Amino acid sequence: MTGQKLRNVNRRSMNFLVLLAVVAGSAFCRSESGSLDLVRKNFHFVEGQLSRALDYIGDSELNPRSTNADGSLRLVASGDWTSGFFPGNLWLLYEYSGDEKWQGAARRFTENVEEEQHNGTTHDMGFKMFCSFGNGYRLTHDPHYKDILLQSANTLITRYNEKVGCIRSWDHNRDRWQFPVIIDNMMNLELLFWATKVSGDSAYYKIARNHARTTQKNHFRADYSSWHVIDYDTTTGAILNRHTHQGFSHDSAWARGQAWGLYGFTMCFRETGDQDFLEQALQIAGFILDHESLPEDMVPYWDFDAPNIPNEPRDASAAAIICSALYELSGYAGAEGDKYRAAADKILASLSSPEYRAQPGDNNYFLLKHSVGSKPANSEVDTPLIYADYYFLESNLRKSGH
Repeated sequence: MTGQKLRNVNRRSMNFLVLLAVVAGSAFCRSESGSLDLVRKNFHFVEGQLSRALDYIGDSELNPRSTNADGSLRLVASGDWTSGFFPGNLWLLYEYSGDEKWQGAARRFTENVEEEQHNGTTHDMGFKMFCSFGNGYRLTHDPHYKDILLQSANTLITRYNEKVGCIRSWDHNRDRWQFPVIIDNMMNLELLFWATKVSGDSAYYKIARNHARTTQKNHFRADYSSWHVIDYDTTTGAILNRHTHQGFSHDSAWARGQAWGLYGFTMCFRETGDQDFLEQALQIAGFILDHESLPEDMVPYWDFDAPNIPNEPRDASAAAIICSALYELSGYAGAEGDKYRAAADKILASLSSPEYRAQPGDNNYFLLKHSVGSKPANSEVDTPLIYADYYFLESNLRKSGH
């Protein structure tokens, strides 16, 4: 082949590769544009739904949680573990939109939970205070919010037991449990990591890290599913019982519990850089995503081992938590990151469909349908739940790159 012919062949090959790159890039842009269009549509829906909610709730000092058995809106006082999620939803909407209307509403409902900074009878300080005041401080740097959050962290660590290496969860049922620690408690550690960063006091960090390590050691089975409750002896730190209080059985994998674990260990890796926490998160993700009972739309049944699958309630709250966690995990997983982001995209698409996302003006102005609180207690089964909405909003923000 002559030199001129070779140059022509190389030129045609280069043109073909450029064309492939353009086509591929165009396809990616269309795909990404369509995906972000879903986020825009979701937030357009959210603005309308929360506007109606604010009009309906009025000047109440209570915050929405769910619906009552008669279908009416269920409002709760600040002591309820879910009280911080509604103000959190308003803060997340403010973050996306930049509309000061939402900052004003967020501040008003955040004030409803301010007294909880001194409530030492609960482990749910992160849920209540970091979703509300934490988001508020992150977005406004209000020094008053900082003071409240530091006091909240100081209150939370009073529940830490050095011998056990964990923060106590429930105070109720003392005849049943001596020192119960639930997998949900992983979600309250972010407040403590934050407290060390802003105060310089490493005590909060050490307690949070110790709690995570103890949970990693004791809460998980060989397949990386988790029990719900581990009961410890306060004197020796020994394990007394392993229970799954809100699941089908003590040996089953309660869906929201798996979600809390995935989210919690992903967050702990972000805050500590501890590779063991990342590996734990990856293994939990594998358990969830590879499970034979995970439906095609990736919205799990309320328990992965529920006896009557596929005729069991779905749990959109578990799906929303998993979705948000997978978006974050995808950024830490290297070559595997695309897999986790694709899974999160699929969950978000499912939650955004008419099957799970409410129609405007319906659903007592909650965003998602079909969540499960505690099926064994027949409480909040197949109903909207405020924390499902929170993690749905967070998933949309993470998808959009906020």
